[in-house]
Amino acid sequence: MAAPLTPTGGEMAPLDLAEVPAGGPLPGIPHTFRAMRHRNFRLFIIGQIVSLVGTWMQNVAQSWLVYRLTHSELLLGTAWFCGQIAVFALGPLGGLAADRYSRHKVVILTQTLSMLQAFSLAALTLTGRVQVWHILSLAGVLGAINAFDMPGRQALVIQMTGKDDLINAISLNSAVFNAARIVGPGIAGLLVAAVGEGTCFALNGISFLAVIGCLAAMRLPAFEPKAPVSPWAHVMDGFRYAWHHRDVRRVLAMMAAATLSGMPALVLMPFFADDIFHRGSRGLGFLMGAMGTGAVIGTLVLARRTRVSGLARVMVYSGAMTGGAYLAFAFSRHFYFSLAVMPVIGYSVMQQMASANTTIQTLIPDEYRGRTMALYAMTVVGLGPFGSLAAGALAAKFGPRAAVAAGGLLALAAAGTFALSLRRRPIAG
Repeated sequence: MAAPLTPTGGEMAPLDLAEVPAGGPLPGIPHTFRAMRHRNFRLFIIGQIVSLVGTWMQNVAQSWLVYRLTHSELLLGTAWFCGQIAVFALGPLGGLAADRYSRHKVVILTQTLSMLQAFSLAALTLTGRVQVWHILSLAGVLGAINAFDMPGRQALVIQMTGKDDLINAISLNSAVFNAARIVGPGIAGLLVAAVGEGTCFALNGISFLAVIGCLAAMRLPAFEPKAPVSPWAHVMDGFRYAWHHRDVRRVLAMMAAATLSGMPALVLMPFFADDIFHRGSRGLGFLMGAMGTGAVIGTLVLARRTRVSGLARVMVYSGAMTGGAYLAFAFSRHFYFSLAVMPVIGYSVMQQMASANTTIQTLIPDEYRGRTMALYAMTVVGLGPFGSLAAGALAAKFGPRAAVAAGGLLALAAAGTFALSLRRRPIAG
């Protein structure tokens, strides 16, 4: 059945997902982990646990490698730019692929390509041939892969669990992501200090074998191809749908501001760890791990919710909390105070992101899921390159503290604006 191509400005009713097969009961599963009763989701989570630890190891090792080779704030920002700009530029094509082809096969392909990218970076680093342009180029390759991987994975979650467990599944997936943020950076900090960055890249490549194997073991309904429609018309139809859906548009705008506000802290973390607090790569690992700890707690708290109503308020107070925490971090003079602030940042950022993801996925019909989640990926990841370049430029001119403080002010302004819009017109749900 062809996806409708002419939304007229109203908000389409979400697709009835009763046909999505529910998982059978799994005795002993606590309410917080209820999505684990679905076999496909259990496989997905097992693969994610292994692979995401490797991903965070590579993220930290790559930042440290750029910092070690250049000691340049601008090049740190440029590395983030190269790694994420493709998510913004190619996001619509990724959403198109997720709505026109088997999401399951798309994700297996992207995970395989990500594995090859990690092995390439490892080979260059371990042989001592790596140069900054290698890092930037391979970061761009990974960004292009993620442009297709992110909407495919986001849209696949509901096929693994069904609508009733969607908020729990998204929260648990976020919790796993951030548990890996605790473990991965800590391991990376120790490995970088002991044997160098190349080992982190190699271990990340190996970790992809777990997620590829788990994806291959899933049992999903056969994909039914849609009637042929012009790809350009399909892409533009997705843009029109998201623009005319007022609630989706508001949430995406809120998350765009949240992404831009958070980039200074993320991009400049190596400078805080080494130049300001003099703690080196181990300090960087501790800071990132502390942020991950708060994020896990935040997503597990959200996982207990069974209703979508009230998630808009969660986005507001989480945004305000994030802004305040960025300001506290920016002006902190002590490493251990900054370490204590990081869990607050992780808690609030992931509560906001998981709430936004769940709200959008609940509001949209399945035929628009891939393209709409591509727009979500463009806001939470694809806008990051612009924020990273701005962070690098601000830090080079005014210093890292001023750049992070500017992000905190933007987060507070975005939360206040979103709160005012909710008073005028609450989000349905």
